[in-house]
Formats: sequence, C-alpha cells, structure tokens
Amino acid sequence: MDLIRQVKENAKRNKQRIILPESYDKRILKAADIIIDEDIAYITLIGNKPDIERDSKKLNLKNIDKARIVDPGDNNKKEDYADLMVELRKSKGLTKDEAYKLLDNPLYLSTVMIKSGDADGEVAGAANATADVLKPALQFVKTKPGINVVSGAFMMILKDREFGQDGLLVFADCAVYPDPNAQELAEIAVATANTARAIAKIDPRVAMISFSTKGSAEHEMVDKVRNATNIARQLDSSLKIDGELQVDAALIKDIGEKKAPGSEIAGSANVLIFPNLESGNIAYKLVQRLAHAEAIGPILQGMSSPINDLSRGCSVDDIVNLVAITANQAMAE
Repeated sequence: MDLIRQVKENAKRNKQRIILPESYDKRILKAADIIIDEDIAYITLIGNKPDIERDSKKLNLKNIDKARIVDPGDNNKKEDYADLMVELRKSKGLTKDEAYKLLDNPLYLSTVMIKSGDADGEVAGAANATADVLKPALQFVKTKPGINVVSGAFMMILKDREFGQDGLLVFADCAVYPDPNAQELAEIAVATANTARAIAKIDPRVAMISFSTKGSAEHEMVDKVRNATNIARQLDSSLKIDGELQVDAALIKDIGEKKAPGSEIAGSANVLIFPNLESGNIAYKLVQRLAHAEAIGPILQGMSSPINDLSRGCSVDDIVNLVAITANQAMAE
C-alpha cells in the first residue's frame, strides 16, 4: 500500500492552508518549495520576508514566491490576534502586552492564526523541541470537545498483508502520553479511529490491547482496559471496538475465534490501542525493526485543528509527507 501517495493525492484534491513557522531552517524552505510545486497545500511561512527570499535564492528554490509570508514583527493583524489571545487566556490573566510579546514567537503566532481561522494546520519541530511546539497549541488551539488528551499514532505498513487492513495497522499511543487512565485511554481510542479514517480512509476496527483476553486474567491493569472500552463506546456509539484483547487474538482470525468467540473485532483489528506509552512505543519499534514495517508518524491527534511535530533530525521528505498528512487531518475536521 502506497499510503503516502494516497495521502498526497487526497491533499491535492482539497488544498488546505498549512503553516510552517520555522522558515529559518533550510529543510523547511526546501520542503515548502516541493509542496508548492506538487500542489499539495497552500503554504504560509512565518519569518522575515527578505531573509526568506535571500535563503531561497541561495538554495535555488523556484516556488517560494508563491507562499504566503507572515512577518511576526510586521503583521497588520497583530492587534486582532492579541485581542483573541487575551480573550482565550483571560482566566490565566494574560495581558495584551504579554500577548504582543508572545506573537513575536512564530510558534505562538501560528497557533493563533489557526484559532482565528487564517490557517488550517501547522507543522513544526524541525528546529524546536516537542514541548515548545505543544505548549502554544494546547493554550490556544486546545483539544477537541470531549477530548482532553493529545496522543500520537503511527501508521504501520507491513510487508505481510494478512494483518490489519491489507497490511496496514494503526498503533496508539506510541509517542506522547505516558500512563492514561481509563477515560483518557478511551479518548485515545476515539481519536485514533478518527485518524485512521482521515489519513488511511479505512473503516476502523479498534482492539483495546491487554495481556488478557475477555477475562483470561484479572488485574487492575486489565480493569483499566475494560473500562476504557466501555467509555469509548459511550463517546462514539458507532465505533467498532472491543477489548480487552491480547495482540494475537486481535490480529489472527483462528486465535480470535477461540479466545473471543462472537467478537466482531477479534482476528480482524486494524487499529491497536495500547494500555500505556511504554507498551505502545515498544510495540511499534519492534514491528518496525523485526517485521521491517514502514512506520509513518507520530501523527498527533486530539487537537481541535491539526498541529504536527517533526523530529529535529527530519528530512525534507519527512516534512513534505507530514504536511500532506496534516492537510488530510484538516479536511476531516
């Protein structure tokens, strides 16, 4: 399955406005040039226009003049944005002078532009730590109604197409939230199902993973997964979900039929929700390395508008791909 090609083609059909706040990073400029050339998204760069033009010329980029450039120091909407920030953070006592200072930071400016409706999503993290990307996002874009936790999903593309959706599995949370309680785990399950629909265009079949299948073991950790399954059903009554299931019962038809007879998920799951970050992170890396699977992510989920975090060691292709993914998320909002 060429998931990235599918994601890019879908992005082209309904172009979204994606902000890249780290225009001082050459990888970002190179990626922006490709995105514009391939018509994947409308790009906004945050930064000083003469600097961006100078760097683009040095890199021999041909399309940057088609990007929208917003300069934090010369922005005619700064007062409107500051008013919005004060309104959103009035319970925290944010003053207008403090808002003006925050708007000098491209990461804050990006999130406020999204909140105001001037952009659809953001990709950052090539030159900033995850915490620095997420802090303004959580303060101003915030999480979706009914969702209180941000999590990270991976699209796992296996060579063996027997598993999941023709070899595609979605794993979460593998990147963000260390030890969710039952409510939070249920929210992660619902968010991951939405990610599966938005990015992979599949009908999610969600397995809540545990070391127990349908009462084969009793422990408070098993109770958490069972409770989370019930809460997820309440959050989204249309969701196809079951738990608790061991991984083999979730993925292998014969074992699912034996361990969880009558389950519509056992043996055919394409979304796996792990009970904590430790197990999720270990699982995706084991599958990536031992099964030689392609791991696409992390894709951040749970925000009101999509904001995705790059690795600081990312490549230009990584940036292009994550912009396309972010555009698909924005279309699904």
